[in-house]
Amino acid sequence: MSALILAVLLAALDQTIVSTALPRIAEDLDGFDDIAWVSAAYLLASTAVTPLWGKLGDMFGRKRLYLASTSVFLIASVACGLARNLPELIGARVLQGVGGGGMIVLTFALVGDIVAPSERGRYQGMFGSVYGVASIVGPLLGGVFTDQLSWRWAFLVNLPVGIVALTIAARALPAATRSARARIDYLGATVLAAIATGLVLITSFGERWGWGSPAVVGLIAATVALALLLVPVERRAAAPVLPPAMLASRTVVFSSLIGFFANAAMFAVLVYLPTYLQIVHGVSATLSGIHMLPLVAGLVISQSLAGRWAAHADRLRAILLAGLLANLAGLLLLGTIGAATDTLILSVYFLITGLGIGMVPMVVLTTVQNSVPATDLGAASAVVTFARSIGAAFGVAVFGTLLNTGFADRTHRLPTAGGFDAARPDTIGRLPAALRDTALDAFAHATATGYLWIAPTLAVGVVLALFLKPARKTGEPTASADRGDPGDLLATQSLDPARGTRPGQPALMRGQLRPTGPE
Repeated sequence: MSALILAVLLAALDQTIVSTALPRIAEDLDGFDDIAWVSAAYLLASTAVTPLWGKLGDMFGRKRLYLASTSVFLIASVACGLARNLPELIGARVLQGVGGGGMIVLTFALVGDIVAPSERGRYQGMFGSVYGVASIVGPLLGGVFTDQLSWRWAFLVNLPVGIVALTIAARALPAATRSARARIDYLGATVLAAIATGLVLITSFGERWGWGSPAVVGLIAATVALALLLVPVERRAAAPVLPPAMLASRTVVFSSLIGFFANAAMFAVLVYLPTYLQIVHGVSATLSGIHMLPLVAGLVISQSLAGRWAAHADRLRAILLAGLLANLAGLLLLGTIGAATDTLILSVYFLITGLGIGMVPMVVLTTVQNSVPATDLGAASAVVTFARSIGAAFGVAVFGTLLNTGFADRTHRLPTAGGFDAARPDTIGRLPAALRDTALDAFAHATATGYLWIAPTLAVGVVLALFLKPARKTGEPTASADRGDPGDLLATQSLDPARGTRPGQPALMRGQLRPTGPE
């Protein structure tokens, strides 16, 4: 578990750690025009390869794939740290995303291999906490490395930590048996990767290129066409990277959609609240991270509690609803913030939002893993991870559009002679003191309004959760075709520590899973 947690920490950090280093990178490598690709390249690659890593893990054994993806990630990290120009850095970030995507999805699937169904919620909660904390700590660390050492250390720091994780994983992870050799679904993987690429490009660059531009409209049309093509392609594949039966499962589909909406809201909070604190309250990047600690505390507390409560299958939906409602309440409270909102009030709002954010990801993943056979754990985990990755990109892009549009609408009449640009909130400091307060109020109002617009996505998640029927845990009757969702296939497996255990073997190894009923 320590090795897996370190891997998730590294992969999650690299989604956000470069955000505060980008201006310095652009300056050193002379690439201001294309600097956005440093972040987008990692997100694009990690999202595109997620389903393929999950399926390959099902086919060839997750341990070897996990070690391979971690090795790719570390090699790419060194290449990023040694990049001499922006194209080299972007290329290395693509390779790093390929490895990072595998590390995350294979970690979640390995937990399903190693841990009993009744305990998955508790362990998935650990990884959810690490993921959430990394999303906040990443920009803070990036700023510290950039100011005190060099932006290159934002990548090179992965090497010592990653080598430790790789060494522990090679020695400690169980060598799971692989399924029967089958042909890899190259066509399905290519189509799915193309869909992911289109979605990430649309969400990441839609505003920059113009939502009505031929490039964006063409991308949307191509992505929709590929999505329609994916179903017949996967139906014909001998070993589909995305099994059609999984898409027929209400549990998998609803859980993935909930993960999409929840991650959209979560990243709108994690990415833009520090910006609000830095611009409106005038704090440094380091202090903005400290101000976000109540949100981190709420996230960690709720993850821990939800993991304990999730040991009972009947509580899964209740925990999910509680998390979504708390998150929704947090967004509505954030929709009231202004330029003069007290720090203590903000801390309370952050705490409530963090409590909601922490409960949802773990329950979503646990619900899906408990609804599929062990042979499909990798593919099922990949579907949820894929949906959450696209949701994160969607949330950041949509909120950014709402924020920039709202701010520009309220400040377009302010004078620009001093260098103020209504499309760039970071130029507020160039305004005369008499007008600066007006601009700060406008930015705070635009931020609050953005959260009010994002809130309905969580309301959709609440509705979906009401119709979600989590599979029951080990030892309980399974969901069958005549009792609810015909697409759900419960893995009827339990642990028998008394059988097949080698001396010194951990009690929760995959080799001890055995069928428990006539199903």
